[in-house]
Amino acid sequence: MPTHHDHETHGGGDPHAGHADHGKHAQHTQHGDHAGHTGHGAHAGHGGATTWKMAAMATLHCLTGCAIGEVLGMVIGTALGWSNVQTIILAIILAFVFGYALTMRGVLKAGLTFQQALRVALAADTVSIIVMEIIDNGVMMIVPGAMDAGLDTILFWGALAFAFVMAFLVTTPVNKWLIGRGRGHAVVHAYH
Repeated sequence: MPTHHDHETHGGGDPHAGHADHGKHAQHTQHGDHAGHTGHGAHAGHGGATTWKMAAMATLHCLTGCAIGEVLGMVIGTALGWSNVQTIILAIILAFVFGYALTMRGVLKAGLTFQQALRVALAADTVSIIVMEIIDNGVMMIVPGAMDAGLDTILFWGALAFAFVMAFLVTTPVNKWLIGRGRGHAVVHAYH
């Protein structure tokens, strides 16, 4: 009758050939999923858990594109002497454009077509950008005189920096929740 040791080494010493070591084989299979990024659960935190670091990185990525568009919109609107409403609308439009463009740039490198990359960007960033824009534009409207301050004032840039910090703090938990459910920025992970 074969011993437990004999059963494990059956098949020339390959632990996967024997039946006694299925746990290691299952772990190896999961590790293979992570290495190939074939499953979101494997990528999302080595066991399905979404970390705060992962959510913060996704938020920072999104905030970078939004900030570029937002600042550009504020600068253009102010330089052209537009009203606060016109300036905010332009800033929001450009925040979406640059937010999506930043994500698309990354996934286009993975070989996706423009339409596929656009679909990924829309799925990855829309909720995040909406939350961000509500918070940072809301802060700019609440801070007294911030929207009417010139581009050469500390008030304008200080309020804008504060607005971005608040947007980051509010949007990070939203992204953590979305990524944990395989949504939001989680759809980009397969292409990194």
